[in-house]
Amino acid sequence: MQISDINNPGERKKLLVALALGLVAIIFLWWTFFGFGGSSKPTVNRNTQNPNQTPGNLTAVNPAPIQTRDVLKIPPLEQLRPVSYVLTPPSGAEARRNLFVYYEKPPVVAVTSVATPKPTPLPPVLLAAVSPSSVYAMTEDFTVEVTGDRFTPQVRITVDGRELPTRFVGPQQLSATVPAAMIANAGARQVIVKSPDGKLYSNSTMLNVSPPPTPNYTYIGIIGDKRRVRDTAILQDKNSREIVNVQRGDVLGGRFRLTSISDNELVLVDTTLKIKHTMAMTTDQSRGSGPQSRPTPKVDSEDDEP
Repeated sequence: MQISDINNPGERKKLLVALALGLVAIIFLWWTFFGFGGSSKPTVNRNTQNPNQTPGNLTAVNPAPIQTRDVLKIPPLEQLRPVSYVLTPPSGAEARRNLFVYYEKPPVVAVTSVATPKPTPLPPVLLAAVSPSSVYAMTEDFTVEVTGDRFTPQVRITVDGRELPTRFVGPQQLSATVPAAMIANAGARQVIVKSPDGKLYSNSTMLNVSPPPTPNYTYIGIIGDKRRVRDTAILQDKNSREIVNVQRGDVLGGRFRLTSISDNELVLVDTTLKIKHTMAMTTDQSRGSGPQSRPTPKVDSEDDEP
């Protein structure tokens, strides 16, 4: 390669032109990428303190505008202006839906309405007590008296739904005769006072019919000759197992009188209640072994027979 000669005036001129063109190109490129003015970035106003200012005399960076005389003349209420502020809630992403979760309708529970029971009206007639309140079954006819209030001659004493001929004693007392057939068996009987038309009625009370006391003995034998009247019976106490001999007219346990003796049964009468009790003879098979199974002893008259 041939090197230019600097001493040659023509070559020197070419070299100067080339240097000028290169300088122009460098200036153009600098202007294109960097420019020749100040920084194009906006300046940020920072609330910095003036170093020449004392700490006691601090001033705001952006002081409020000074109010003029015309502004001060405006009434304070006219200077107020409503502020229109629209609050925009932040938008969020929609919650994802679970395809496996679905709404189930709650079961319908049937509510049964219970009607409030109406209070039972008070009866127009009051039944306070019955006398006697307890009797024994199988007894004879007896008189019952009821006490209460607001009785009238039209009301009747009713026992187990059967009206009885009633005697009106007064507004507080009535009486009637109860037949023996109504107390033949033990149990409770309902007593009420009411009129035949049912307009007057009373509360109910109970008449207790208890089973009567019975002889606590067992009939196991008889003593006597067939040709003569047999008047001695052999009995056994059910509690003590004691054997006793009784005749007609004897009283057992201080209460039951023996009135009849036969090969099959005995008849005893309650001396207090006048109730008749029948006692059948117990056979050897039902008695079993024991004192009651002994044979009936023979009398002397049987041994003297030819």
